[in-house]
Amino acid sequence: MSIVFLSMLLLLLALQSWRAPFPFRQGDYIPHGITAKLEFERIDKEETEKAQILAESSVPYWFRHDSGNLDSLPEELRASLGDIARADSIEKLGDETRRDFGLSNAIPVGLRAEEAAQRFGTDKPDERFRELREAVVGQDMAMAQVRIQALVDDFGKFIEPLNKIGVIDPETVKRLEITPDKRILVMDEDVTEREGRAMLLPNVRLQDQLNDAGVLGIRWEEFPTLTKEIRPAISHWLYRRAQPTLRYDQNATQLAKAEARDSVDVRMKRYLKDDILVNSQTHLKADDLELLRDEYQAAEATIPWTSRLSRMAIVFALLLVLTWLNGFYIVLNEPKIATDVGRLVLYLSAIVFTAFIARLGSFDPLRAEIIPLLTISLLIGVAYNQLLATLTAFTLTLLLTMSTTGRLDHFLVLLATQTAGIIPLRKVSTRTTLIKVSFFSAITFFAVSCGAAVVETQSLQEVWDNTNFLVMSAKGAAMCLVAGYLVAGTLPFVEQAFGVVTDMTLLELSDPSHPLLKDLVRLAPGTHNHSMSVASIAETAAEKIGGNGLLIRVGAYFHDIGKMLKPQYFIENLQEGGVSRHTQLNPAMSTLIIIGHVKDGVDLAEQYNLPQPIIDLIEQHHGTTLVEYFYREATKQVECQPDHRTDAEESSFRYPGPKPQTKEAAVLMVADACESACRTLTEPTPKRIESLVNSIAMRRLLDGQFDECDLKMSDLHIVEESIVKSLIAVYHGRIRYPDARSA
Repeated sequence: MSIVFLSMLLLLLALQSWRAPFPFRQGDYIPHGITAKLEFERIDKEETEKAQILAESSVPYWFRHDSGNLDSLPEELRASLGDIARADSIEKLGDETRRDFGLSNAIPVGLRAEEAAQRFGTDKPDERFRELREAVVGQDMAMAQVRIQALVDDFGKFIEPLNKIGVIDPETVKRLEITPDKRILVMDEDVTEREGRAMLLPNVRLQDQLNDAGVLGIRWEEFPTLTKEIRPAISHWLYRRAQPTLRYDQNATQLAKAEARDSVDVRMKRYLKDDILVNSQTHLKADDLELLRDEYQAAEATIPWTSRLSRMAIVFALLLVLTWLNGFYIVLNEPKIATDVGRLVLYLSAIVFTAFIARLGSFDPLRAEIIPLLTISLLIGVAYNQLLATLTAFTLTLLLTMSTTGRLDHFLVLLATQTAGIIPLRKVSTRTTLIKVSFFSAITFFAVSCGAAVVETQSLQEVWDNTNFLVMSAKGAAMCLVAGYLVAGTLPFVEQAFGVVTDMTLLELSDPSHPLLKDLVRLAPGTHNHSMSVASIAETAAEKIGGNGLLIRVGAYFHDIGKMLKPQYFIENLQEGGVSRHTQLNPAMSTLIIIGHVKDGVDLAEQYNLPQPIIDLIEQHHGTTLVEYFYREATKQVECQPDHRTDAEESSFRYPGPKPQTKEAAVLMVADACESACRTLTEPTPKRIESLVNSIAMRRLLDGQFDECDLKMSDLHIVEESIVKSLIAVYHGRIRYPDARSA
């Protein structure tokens, strides 16, 4: 009782029963619109996003400055001026040098033709060459090196501001779309802390630095060697040869943008009571659903704990009713669950876990509650029976619907889908059947969803035009298929956990190529033949009284596997003319060997991982019956030797049991004994067979072998009739044919 009560409390927590249901889902049709039930505020995501974007856009780009790129410029200029001095005409200059000094028609990167001509005079290359060469060579060629040195020295001083300010790459400016009024932040290459100098684009763009008002343009007059005539050529050379010193630091910039975005306060939007949240005759979109959920959360926040406790009490009362209904059925029809604490805990744990997972996955955008619900329903249907599965499905669906949407159409769709999957589970002989069942459930999910939507909208065309609804319905149908594959894959583990065996497993075990059956044929062929006969007889009898015929047939295949460890001690395995080994043993020792085949069979079954129901049949098929032949032999010996009276105690000649716990085990016991005994009849006429079967059944009944199972007297009578018919069919009479001489 405490386990059940604890499960109820866990269900209350798993379903969050203190919360009201949220009835809306994406794609729902809203015929009359939705208004606010109370005044509430919510984050205005659109305005907040705008403010965050604005804050990000105001963050300057970060650059790292490496002045080392400029160190080689003076020496490079020396070499270029040397080329000018050595050439007595522009035609003798190399192409690279001509382009560097603007003495060709090439346009510098980042400049238009008009701008290049205005800045550097690129439209008069011959004149510029003569002016530049005259400034370098002058009247005396011997003084060229002195003049070059002076030019280089002044040039080095001229570009010193660039070592502090830096030069930006024009391509970076274009890629980042940096405008002239946009600030950038510059920090030295070796600085680890994010502290920079604020700069405007004209301060670091070389073409602007060379303007008359630029940081370099205002310095020309300070250096007399850099005359007005050669300034355009020197500027052009510098523009082409100077490498950018400012490297864009994306990490620092993104970090600064993130900080700016995070610093923005969220913008709130207020809704008054009765404000329209969703217009009429529309389908709920994701934004609408989010707005309604915010209103729901605001309403939930105003509910006092007294009201929440009242709701929990109501849900608990409903749980009591459902628990009583389920418990009443389980006690009457599934005593294995009711009396076995382990199975009960496992069953209740599965219910609680399914409820928790189903609620967790029931909300948009997942809406995957059908997967755990259908999975547990199919598993219980396969492991136990359809009625228990249907009852479990009803209970879980009702509780889940109450805690999520609270809508009748939602309840009907889920319950109909599970019921459609449970109905075909009467016989599940292959795993493919489970996939077919899940496909049937998928069709039901889609059809019932569409039907419920048509009833709600009163328009088939409206449903057909709602693409989002159709997609979600198809998604739910696909999830039914997922549940089918999930059941097929987890079924072996579920069988082991619940201690049950399905028809699929039984059919796999009935394969003659099973190692134990192959060994039985090889080592104990007589026992194998007996087992096959018992299987056929017992299966027919079990089905007559509503038992599991397949289970008893497979159990009969394995019920005597313990005999193959000592096959020669069992008469069915003796060769014709062979002598029984029991003639050399006393009755007590022979009894131990005979009884031992049950324990040996159980050990072999466990070693080969046979299901527990099969092991139970092996263990119970003799119950606590008496090994009558050797008991009588022992009694005869005691009559001759009275001092050994204790050697003939009846308890020493009985199987250890347990007695049959199920009707299948009881049927197997009777069928096994009758098939063996019938082989001893010299003339197995129908009357003799009937008398023999009745005698064996009555002895087992009077011996109390059926006291612990649910076999009724009417069932026993039906079993007797079935076994008699089967044995008569086996031992039917034949016409004696004349031999060759009489013919």
